[in-house]
Amino acid sequence: MSDVQTGTVRTKVPARLDRLPWSRWHWMIVVGLGTVWILDGLEVTIVGNLSAQLAQPGSGLDISQAQVAGTAAALYVSGACSGALFFGWLTDRFGRKKLFIITLLVYLVATLMTAFSFSVWWFYLFRFLTGFGIGGEYAAINSAIDELIPSRHRGRIDLLINGSYWLGAAGGALLTVPLLNNLAVNIGWRIAFGLGVVLGLAILVVRRHVPESPRWLFIHGRGDEAERIVGGIEDEVHRETGIRLEEPEQEITIRQRRSIGFVKIAHTMVALYPRRTVLGLALFIGQAFMYNAITFGYAQILSIHFDIVTYTGYYFAVIAVGNFLGPLVLGPLFDTVGRIPMISGTYIGSGLLLLGTAWLFDQGMLTAVTLTACWSVVLFFASAGASSAYLTVSEIFPMETRAMAIAFFYAIGTAVGGISGPLIFANLVETGVPRDTALAFAIGAVLMIAAGLVELFLGVKAERRSLESIAKPLTAE
Repeated sequence: MSDVQTGTVRTKVPARLDRLPWSRWHWMIVVGLGTVWILDGLEVTIVGNLSAQLAQPGSGLDISQAQVAGTAAALYVSGACSGALFFGWLTDRFGRKKLFIITLLVYLVATLMTAFSFSVWWFYLFRFLTGFGIGGEYAAINSAIDELIPSRHRGRIDLLINGSYWLGAAGGALLTVPLLNNLAVNIGWRIAFGLGVVLGLAILVVRRHVPESPRWLFIHGRGDEAERIVGGIEDEVHRETGIRLEEPEQEITIRQRRSIGFVKIAHTMVALYPRRTVLGLALFIGQAFMYNAITFGYAQILSIHFDIVTYTGYYFAVIAVGNFLGPLVLGPLFDTVGRIPMISGTYIGSGLLLLGTAWLFDQGMLTAVTLTACWSVVLFFASAGASSAYLTVSEIFPMETRAMAIAFFYAIGTAVGGISGPLIFANLVETGVPRDTALAFAIGAVLMIAAGLVELFLGVKAERRSLESIAKPLTAE
């Protein structure tokens, strides 16, 4: 339907989506939308593990390792923050599907151009633009996923999808080993970026079949189209599972509108939900500093403190596996034990473990192998917590502001932890003094613990509840 309706409409679309049994159609959504985090993991890990090669004479770029781990990383993150805000606003205004296609195309073009870098300024520019596309993905994808996945599965699926970032990280880490050792210094890193483009094109093919969010459609005056999409999903699920779907009783009355103004969005987050706003900022700042500042500079730690340069990918692949296993194993507990105990527990637990790692490192008691083992345990819990930050802000604000809320918290939290963090951390590690690196570990640990305490006091019980019952839509009667 191309015409846009206005007025008031009663709909059962949210309840119909939430009562669906898990099916092959839902796995198509997971693959089509969620696998983009594999790309993000591939991107960040490749750059981190190639930093030593990029700094070598003959690489084709006159750049230092500190510039790759510090300046280039900060530009990538600042691009992601900018892209999240820009595309997040467009996602709430023009729909989920249009934007998750556009943002993936931006990523693909920017990554391809990075592979052809011939100078530092070109490399910096397209690292920024790659981040710009990835930031837009965070807003468009997380909002679409939460609006399409049944409420009883939302927590574990959201964590699994965000945790899939680390499958890309592990793959990227392992790919850098042969690229560093078997190819010329000016060729291997270019091929690494090209592989990201190939994977992105495959995701684009699957993503074309993902529908627009019916929740977005009926609020924006396209109720007939929303009904047709949900009806088609129900028919497909019934053919696959054979389960007879009962008509739900719950319905919602909506005043349909073409768009929601930015002032209304800002007022909703700050004036109507101030406690939830503080919660979102705390969760994002804590995880952003630890991951952007510490984890993604791991190759720099290995090269400076342990003289490991060409085989850093093996070590990073190990901690990436720990990161992926956390959301995979702990994810179901977020839907059963509950959001508040699991989010606070993973944040505080990982922070305490990281403080212990910092002390051991400062005392000179760790080797490259034992440090990697410690990090794997820390990040098993931290990864589940970090993924739950995206889940939290995508479900505790009204539907009309969902993408913008994700973008806002991602941008602010990541700007605080993800832009300043790599710059501070790269300089601390570069001194070669163990206590300086341990200090960076401790800062990340304290921020994670603080965020966990905020969750204890301000967390929202959102497990197994419909999005509309957690935060009433602004347009609801």
